[in-house]
Amino acid sequence: MSEPILEVKNLKKYFNTSGGVLHAVDDVSFTLEKGKILGVVGESGCGKSTTGRAILRLHEPTSGEVIFEGRDITKISNAEMRKLRSDMQIIFQDPFASLNPRKTVSELIGEPLRLHKIYKSKAERQEKVLELMEVVGLAERLMSSYPHELDGGRRQRIGIARALALKPKFIVCDEPVSALDVSIQAQILNLLKKLQREMGLTYMFITHDLSVVNYFSDDIMVMYLGKVVEYASSEELFRAPTHPYTKALLSAIPVPRLGAKKERILLKGEITSPIDPKPGCRFAPRCAYAKDICFSQSPELQDIGNGHKVACHFCKEFAGQ
Repeated sequence: MSEPILEVKNLKKYFNTSGGVLHAVDDVSFTLEKGKILGVVGESGCGKSTTGRAILRLHEPTSGEVIFEGRDITKISNAEMRKLRSDMQIIFQDPFASLNPRKTVSELIGEPLRLHKIYKSKAERQEKVLELMEVVGLAERLMSSYPHELDGGRRQRIGIARALALKPKFIVCDEPVSALDVSIQAQILNLLKKLQREMGLTYMFITHDLSVVNYFSDDIMVMYLGKVVEYASSEELFRAPTHPYTKALLSAIPVPRLGAKKERILLKGEITSPIDPKPGCRFAPRCAYAKDICFSQSPELQDIGNGHKVACHFCKEFAGQ
């Protein structure tokens, strides 16, 4: 086991709303080893993107610890955090919304270098921009182009180049292919995988697409309404999913064979409100196996072997089923 680059302990992020306190991320804990890829999956609104942003302090955590290379970054000043930004970067979901439409490709990629004063002269900065464009597969002729003149794949390559500009160690990939055409998705995923392998990068890969996360990730964390419900290696999770919610998600993956049939697990019942939630399992109202204890006590994340963790009162009964 290699050394951890990131340890998240009891991370919480709450938002005050007119209806009460929204528990967007509630007591999330995990460890990510250097050079590994952690896939984070779940429905829209499960808190996966908020978790990534809280780790980077784009959202200030309500409580908890985020230990990056042995240092709790929730306790450092904004000035210290600014210096640390070179080691921790993010690739956003919508490349068009995340790029300044008034800047050219050259200016967009060079902006992090300029802000962090990496190079003394503009010529040195431009040389690095050209190098980054080559790394992510952008032609030199596009240097003076604007985001609206490019397709989604090229815009996302700009976002990737910006993230790589400061030579980071850890990158949060926040649904980086969900806004792209299917044919372009494969190109971007292959590029991210290649860069991770060649540069020894560590990724937190956030997505709602389980077939993508299976291909891309070493470990997978499944979230539901701000909580981690299952955590395992990619191979283990797909071989032996245990939590009822994970099983339902996996059953929704299309089978790419003509005439192939697959039993779908259809979830019924009301979704628990994340605003001031009551004690109990948040998945219980939609779970076919829920019992009285599920509505009164919140389940702890338990290790059922091989580092496979499940937050379910009856996980040992479901294991292997």
